[in-house]
Amino acid sequence: MPFVTRRAVLGAAAATTLAAPAVRAQGAAIRIVVPFAPGGSTDAVARLVAPGLTQRLGAPVVVDNRAGAAGSIGTDAVAKARPDGQTWLLTFDSHATLAALIPQLPFNPDRDLDPVMLIGGAPYVLACKPDKPFRSITDVVNAAKARPDTVSFGSTGNGTIGHLTMVLLQGRTQTRMTHLPYRSGGLAVNDTVAGHVDMMIGSAAVVHPHVRGGTLRTFAQFGPQRLPALADLPTVAEAGIQGLEAEAWWGVFAPHGTPEPAVARMNAALKEALSDPQVRRTMEETQQARLIMSDPAGLGTFLQREVAKWGAVVRENSIRAD
Repeated sequence: MPFVTRRAVLGAAAATTLAAPAVRAQGAAIRIVVPFAPGGSTDAVARLVAPGLTQRLGAPVVVDNRAGAAGSIGTDAVAKARPDGQTWLLTFDSHATLAALIPQLPFNPDRDLDPVMLIGGAPYVLACKPDKPFRSITDVVNAAKARPDTVSFGSTGNGTIGHLTMVLLQGRTQTRMTHLPYRSGGLAVNDTVAGHVDMMIGSAAVVHPHVRGGTLRTFAQFGPQRLPALADLPTVAEAGIQGLEAEAWWGVFAPHGTPEPAVARMNAALKEALSDPQVRRTMEETQQARLIMSDPAGLGTFLQREVAKWGAVVRENSIRAD
């Protein structure tokens, strides 16, 4: 399959909207809020499914990027939106850390949002510019031990799962590294490609296009086993660091009280859109995703586990949002 760029995804979304004036007449626009800046994997996933949702829901679907405060600004907008089936949240794994990360959060993630679907996940990976010396996680650990605080890594922000994974790595290996938080995966990639940061931790989804293009090189993955698409990339466990697993995930939520038929309709539309052969290939090959497409209860159960796991890391290390 030819490589599908974000520009192509945007073009498809625009073409769908322009080609469907009749759809507009059938209903008001449906808004999918992405609480991060454009350029990251969450934005790409939202724009990838938007055309299919437009076709299946009978109304134009608009992606609304509302970045800031570790994703809490956009999430708050959805939590306070009318539960009428017109506003939805498509967010990233850092959603699980919001309550622990921001003590004065203006909403309650558990009480004010209803789960809709766990779309899927992708392992976190470490990547660097090809001319950097890191070829394995062992190289990073040895460099950090030899020169404490001089090895730098980028993430998508304080308290994100990538950052917390590196906090755990430093604790397990008794090393100190310098963390550079960015507002999105796209910005972290840009500085890593430019060599302004030694390496970055990000989902395989956001890193893969640049690895394929030769501007980044991956050297470790944090999944429980090797991702089939990254079969030559060792896991951290294979390097001798056990129990340090981290996978990115994307989930969809609705304002609390959204009618169950509306939630069920969105869940079904998402499954159909994601099951389209071209969309599925893009998710699996370009986004490096393992599709799950859960029911609402499945996302709720999964989120409880993530909140318990990563919230503890935030509290134990006194981490706060940017």
